[in-house]
Amino acid sequence: MLRIEQLEVSIEGSRILREVQLEVGARELVCLIGRNGAGKTTTLRTIMGYLRPDRGLIEFQGQSLVGRPTHAIALLGIGFAPEDSAIFGDLTVAENIEIATWTRRSDRSGPERVARAYEVFPRLRAYGARAGTQLSGGERKMLSIARALALDPALLLLDEPFEGLSPAIIPSVAQGVAALTGLGHGILLAESNIHHVPEQASRLYVLERGEVIFAGRPDEARRDPAVLRVIAGQG
Repeated sequence: MLRIEQLEVSIEGSRILREVQLEVGARELVCLIGRNGAGKTTTLRTIMGYLRPDRGLIEFQGQSLVGRPTHAIALLGIGFAPEDSAIFGDLTVAENIEIATWTRRSDRSGPERVARAYEVFPRLRAYGARAGTQLSGGERKMLSIARALALDPALLLLDEPFEGLSPAIIPSVAQGVAALTGLGHGILLAESNIHHVPEQASRLYVLERGEVIFAGRPDEARRDPAVLRVIAGQG
């Protein structure tokens, strides 16, 4: 579904990503792990077309994404929930979700896509008339993912969905993320805390200083002292 090879990205003359390689298959949950500044957000933003790579391949379902504008990449079937949620504060919860159904055609109707978003995050249904500015941080995270889901994408990019959340809200967000793969979506999830990696994750990539230093199963990463030192900030 998604294939990245030899990806290199610079920002203001500084090399941020170095020869990054990763892939996400259909219905697969893949995690990109690394401490703050490792290059996780840069990777996701480059996939979405916000940043243009210096070199490398980014393919989605056999089509190159390099050079395409962000809206065109979304129309191909990639949904993005950024770290800062980026919901529309002046719109209600219902309006935030519904707006995604207007921007991309799908085999599913708009109401079906909205219903699916509420199925994944049932907590949001009770807040349908509430403005985005009236939501907690965890609720904004849920809404950001629900809005991306309403696009009816084949692939979802989730940037730090658990960052800054209280322990009480993390299980609700985690359950929603787990439900997404069951609905047939591929997921690339960026996360700083290896302990937040969902149990359903099939593969994990560890990013450090813009390079992939580990690629394998989550259980293998948790047994690797070098990986754990990096994640703990001791590398």
